[in-house]
Amino acid sequence: MTSGLLLIDKAQGWTSHDAVARTRRLAGTRKVGHAGTLDPMATGLLVLGINSSTRLLTYVVGLDKEYLATIRLGQATTTDDAEGDCLTRATAETVAAITPAAIAAGISDLSGSIRQQPSAVSAIKVDGKRAYARVRAGEDVQLPSRPVTVSEFALLSSTLRDGFLDLDVRVECASGTYIRALARDLGAALGVGGHLTALRRTRIGPFRIENAAMLEQVDVAADLISPADAATRLLPRLDLSDEQAIDLGHGKRIRVEPDATRTGPVAAIAPGGRLVGLVEYRGDQAKSLLNFPPDLPAEPHESESTPTS
Repeated sequence: MTSGLLLIDKAQGWTSHDAVARTRRLAGTRKVGHAGTLDPMATGLLVLGINSSTRLLTYVVGLDKEYLATIRLGQATTTDDAEGDCLTRATAETVAAITPAAIAAGISDLSGSIRQQPSAVSAIKVDGKRAYARVRAGEDVQLPSRPVTVSEFALLSSTLRDGFLDLDVRVECASGTYIRALARDLGAALGVGGHLTALRRTRIGPFRIENAAMLEQVDVAADLISPADAATRLLPRLDLSDEQAIDLGHGKRIRVEPDATRTGPVAAIAPGGRLVGLVEYRGDQAKSLLNFPPDLPAEPHESESTPTS
């Protein structure tokens, strides 16, 4: 059965679980996973794994990401986005008085290596239960701050409307960064409150939204990124001889040129272009970490998703 990675442009209102369920039907297999959730409010790139390629999602989850977002200054909400209830509302005069210099300083302070307190309605687990589930149950959830990296936080445009100041921004960040927390913290720093009104994920590592398809238009067979193509976008490549491919398939170590720069998994590719597996260099040998045999029919109760950060 065909395997590979599939790039989906998730529509607003869909959950990541919805996208996985729909793709299972389209692909004719239960073995479908995703590499990082998007809130129903958000749109944009979801990377899905089909059949044996779900094992590659581990190497997608932690990649850096890019987002386009709209931050509304002048109101704080319970969820740090437009779906929450209003907590505070600044006067229109106060919002109008925010200067470009103040915005630039606030954005600068939230760029680089920073500490960020995730939103209480995040998917982070607290004693085995998702934080958002605890909030919905009426609990007061305060998550500890943690280090994140915001490599770029760029203001694209600003619009004053209806007593609010809407900022269109582009953010490039490490995995685990919450864009709505950036909106919340920018609004707090400016003294007017802030929340997220729109969010679109445009990139995960080497995968871009321009190459994704809407679920209504996806052709699974035509749109799949092959396991070999996906693995070599994510990891260094080792081209094998026919004999090496056979040996690795049997779990044997193979001889390679020592390379001290290859400290992590390497994608081992057979002469015909098939992903044989992932290997680890150990001196002048490569040891198999994970083999990719020809795909088999999926088991009926495979896990539907890969844990995300």
